[in-house]
Amino acid sequence: MTTEEAIRLAKRVADVAGCSRADAERYIAGGWVSVDGTVAEDPATRVTPEQKVELLPGATPVEPDPVTILMHKPAGIEIEAALASITAENQVLEHGRGKPFLRRHLFKTTAATPLETMASGLIVFSQDFRVIRKLVDDASRNESEYVVEVDGQIADNGMAKLGRMFKASWQSEQRLRIAGKNIQRGQIERLCGDVGLRVTALRRLRIGRISMGPMPAGGWRFLRDTDQF
Repeated sequence: MTTEEAIRLAKRVADVAGCSRADAERYIAGGWVSVDGTVAEDPATRVTPEQKVELLPGATPVEPDPVTILMHKPAGIEIEAALASITAENQVLEHGRGKPFLRRHLFKTTAATPLETMASGLIVFSQDFRVIRKLVDDASRNESEYVVEVDGQIADNGMAKLGRMFKASWQSEQRLRIAGKNIQRGQIERLCGDVGLRVTALRRLRIGRISMGPMPAGGWRFLRDTDQF
């Protein structure tokens, strides 16, 4: 088989599905096309007549919806590295099922809830302007919750000072629970320092009504239609 005999995947899909080239490209963009059993995402991929090209069950030639990704960012990695680490292998599925991961899910994706490099916990990446607007433009209305590991001796009026900015309570001798709206990167560490505490670890558990739950560090899942911030 020569290279000249191979054709663009979009043309082959159009032949297989009996559809227009534009619809064929929509099938491919939506992750609905497999070549020899593997999902293909590039309409320009060249395939030979011997290769098996199929539409997957439920295939529809519609423009894929933007996605939102919830991730448990591990401590010590930058936001860009966290986004780059998202793959099909670390997707957290429900009962072994879920929307398949495609490379296009990382295109034009915004980190809507930045988190300190040293911190771990829930972070949101989104392609959906409605989600970005909710989390960025309306940040003053969305409460986030953190677990903060600290050392040092808190000042006598330290909890009162923290309480002016956050909902703060002790979970143990070296662990604080802090919740508040529009918490900025570095703010918790700075304000804890002002009352004599050094932050040794920071983990975000919740953004609005969305909890990280039991998701392992480095794991991620898609925001479900039933999820509400």
